[in-house]
Amino acid sequence: MTIQLKDIRYSYPDTPVKQVLHIKSWAVAAGEQVFVHGPSGGGKSTLLNLLSGMLQADSGEVSVMGKRLDKISRRQRDRFRADHIGYIFQQFNLIPYLDAIDNIKLAHQFAKGKTSLSLEDDIKSLLSNFFIDPADWQQPVAKLSIGQQQRIAIARAMINEPELLIADEPTSSLDQDNRDNFMLELMAMVSEHNTTLLFVSHDMSLAKYFNRIDALADINIIGAEN
Repeated sequence: MTIQLKDIRYSYPDTPVKQVLHIKSWAVAAGEQVFVHGPSGGGKSTLLNLLSGMLQADSGEVSVMGKRLDKISRRQRDRFRADHIGYIFQQFNLIPYLDAIDNIKLAHQFAKGKTSLSLEDDIKSLLSNFFIDPADWQQPVAKLSIGQQQRIAIARAMINEPELLIADEPTSSLDQDNRDNFMLELMAMVSEHNTTLLFVSHDMSLAKYFNRIDALADINIIGAEN
């Protein structure tokens, strides 16, 4: 299994008596492409942050590619994420004064175990696949449109060919044409590399691209406990 959760509980530090997530058991097999849906504020991003090691569960087992993230330090989780997980952030997290190529190179540098003899060619290929005009490749990303920035963030997440790709509302800033092009390219890329994809959104129109669709309300039993 790429993802395996057992009796996970999490509360925000400022409201420790109010649980956000309680997941008895949930698993995702290697190569699966899973769409998790739920309303804004329902805990989707919190789930992703637990799986990527950016947050640590209060209790329970978080296993990603056989690695117990609940048993290792924050620094070890950061290294594991850089080497094995691609993350498409809802707010992009790009360095605004760097251009597209350098933003993607930075992600490659964090994954020290990865090497590429043609890194710049790989980056340019990804940018082309996500419809970024070559004239914009060396512009500071702050000067580009929101849609362009989001597609650069997606390319950055894919540069190390991660075993697990996590996507947090990645189409929220794209118009319909760009959204459809993005989804088709994304699904083709993860299929080509047999990447496990965990994609969360409240936009149910995207569910048609996935074979497995899970409602967060069915995974997280907090609602049933209240």
